[in-house]
Amino acid sequence: MTESSVDVLLVGGGIMSATLGMLLNQLDPTLTIVMAERLEEAGRECSDGWNNAGTGHAGYCELNYTPVDAFGRVEIFRALSINAAFEVSLQFWSSLVERDLLPAPTSFIHRTPHLSFVWGERDVAFLRERHARLSAHPLFRDMEYSENATTLADWMPLVMAGRTGPGPVAATRVVYGTDVDFGSLTRSLVKSLQRQPNFELKLGHTVQSLTQKPNGRWQVELRETRRMTRHTIEASFVFLGAGGATLPLLQASAIPEGRGYGGFPVSGQWLICRHPHIVSRHHAKVYGKAPLGAPPMSVPHLDTRIIDGQPALLFGPFAGFTTRFAKRGSPLDLLASVRSDNLISMLSAGVHHLDLTCYLVGEAFKSHAERMASLKAFYPEAREEDWSLGIAGQRVQIIKQGKLEFGTEIVAARDGSLAALLGASPGASVSAQAMIEVIERCFRRRLQQDGWQTRLKALVPSYGESLIERAYLLERIRPRTLEALGLV
Repeated sequence: MTESSVDVLLVGGGIMSATLGMLLNQLDPTLTIVMAERLEEAGRECSDGWNNAGTGHAGYCELNYTPVDAFGRVEIFRALSINAAFEVSLQFWSSLVERDLLPAPTSFIHRTPHLSFVWGERDVAFLRERHARLSAHPLFRDMEYSENATTLADWMPLVMAGRTGPGPVAATRVVYGTDVDFGSLTRSLVKSLQRQPNFELKLGHTVQSLTQKPNGRWQVELRETRRMTRHTIEASFVFLGAGGATLPLLQASAIPEGRGYGGFPVSGQWLICRHPHIVSRHHAKVYGKAPLGAPPMSVPHLDTRIIDGQPALLFGPFAGFTTRFAKRGSPLDLLASVRSDNLISMLSAGVHHLDLTCYLVGEAFKSHAERMASLKAFYPEAREEDWSLGIAGQRVQIIKQGKLEFGTEIVAARDGSLAALLGASPGASVSAQAMIEVIERCFRRRLQQDGWQTRLKALVPSYGESLIERAYLLERIRPRTLEALGLV
């Protein structure tokens, strides 16, 4: 068994670990960083293009980010928060492109209009109010709204072609929405880190144990799958960013802050079309409303995707029930995560969300014809022979205090020596904001010294200020990021 000592150990080779590694490297290039990934390539699990929705979640089109409150009023705060967080990601990526730390933006991000589309009097009224409230804020000032069939046919030809019915239809659009290949982005970040002298990537390595020593440092035992060899790393700071596998690792760490958390795994499937004559007629991400009882991540959408440089259309996702915490995980993952400190919470969540479980099981057994029927609500002229079924990535929703939480959450040890990222959407889209929060919570002393705040401000010009509250800041920053990333 070999042993080594590092400043930072990143567990998982996805977008979160890659982002945190790049941030820390830019703040202090002398930090020694090791990234341990269980697969043979970074960014191939949750961050991979085929496993990830790819929508740069900015709140432009996702109707579940603007729920209706008890008084029938559309709430917009979550959409504002997510939009501001995505702007942080855009700023960070822009800075890395300008510093030649990322390749040409076309390798990972493309301008793809974001549309919300609804039909029926009630939903049209909802969308009309949603647009009125959001477009009044500077973050959403460029959002367009239309109920005109000719305009909508120009925005989304496939969606409007062959559409019949007496009810009204409506849509909103933001033209500089994005499609992001987070798998490609992750691998580019990791390749850039590999060019730094104090970074090491360990592929095919699985964490076997992690224990905090009396001096506060972590002793982590890794196993290399191919050679069946073991390696012990002692680290001052450990980040657990292993997607669905994060929860078991957090439990193994035994930090008090991680007690009581449970996980509810959700699988997903896509209908995929690669025919050029169809793909070329749709250039947008069109989101609708989720079916009654569906989890927020199951909001149906017809997406333009560019993955590894190849265009395709995806429709879905069709959620399903699973007991795996990762796409290549074990069927025993869910059972193995049940502990004495989370048993009651998980049982309570199971009882309260029994309808959700039934919905997921029903989704898993849908036939191809039933999935096509859902697609035809968006694309009336769709033909079964043009679409095939693909398996999306696994998501593990957070169970906390007996409730199922839909979102992303950071759990950090009180002493700042370990942090973990749990949850799913908006996930990858807010990776820069989330990892800055990790730095604020776990590197507090360094952030107050050594010029870290100045360097962070150079990477993310809005750092320390609110884009929600300061319109002048947005007006100065957004044009720069859109131009740098080729989104204008």
